[in-house]
Amino acid sequence: MEKNIKKFFNYLKDADSKGSRIIFLTTSNRWSGDKELPKSSELALEFRNKLKNCEIIDVSKLKIFPCEGNVSRNGGNNCGIKDAILKDSKKNPHKIIRCWASVNNPSDEMYIVANKIYESDIIVFFGSIRWGKMNSVYTQLIERLTWLENRHVTLNESNLLKDKEAGIVAMGHNWNGQDSVELEKQVLKYFGFKTPKELSFNRQWTTDPTDETLSGYKQDYKDFLKEKTLLESLKESYKDFTEWVNKKLFS
Repeated sequence: MEKNIKKFFNYLKDADSKGSRIIFLTTSNRWSGDKELPKSSELALEFRNKLKNCEIIDVSKLKIFPCEGNVSRNGGNNCGIKDAILKDSKKNPHKIIRCWASVNNPSDEMYIVANKIYESDIIVFFGSIRWGKMNSVYTQLIERLTWLENRHVTLNESNLLKDKEAGIVAMGHNWNGQDSVELEKQVLKYFGFKTPKELSFNRQWTTDPTDETLSGYKQDYKDFLKEKTLLESLKESYKDFTEWVNKKLFS
């Protein structure tokens, strides 16, 4: 993971220094009363604390209703059509959200994510690999954002994501993590995002899919903590970089 962390952080550090707006969307979850953070959320928090223009939204804490499947209705595809616009100006200030599930469920909070994506330059999804694929909260979010893809691919309107970059950071234990990340990168390309390779990586403890031992899961987290200490050295590197830039600009 060390090599991937360095590439990821250096890419974001450079974008951050140029004023890019960065949003981390964490999707892995724990029980609501548990103080423990998933590994992917721990990593996102560490990165966020070392960047100036970066926010985090914990998507697992939002109330997001399931996708209604309006892409494949018997009468045809009516996902993201103009009639599906969310008319609440507080929830849809940019007048871009067109999702029937948002219209039909007043307590739905997908609008929080949609607005932040629209306002950001770089979007990174953090999540867990569960049974060889990205976790359910991530999957539900992506399904609910289908109107963004449908808008320009099927309805032939403007691509709201054409100037935005996106990536996937996944934490897994023993199976199919890299393939899952590559799949989701392709999905993001279909959505209309740019997907630079530096913004995506998978961390998997072992390549042995049969390793399901209790000792293995405990060792996995211990090793993760060791790998995460690399971020402390990156923090110092960022501090040195910032001081060097300031000297060049103001000396």
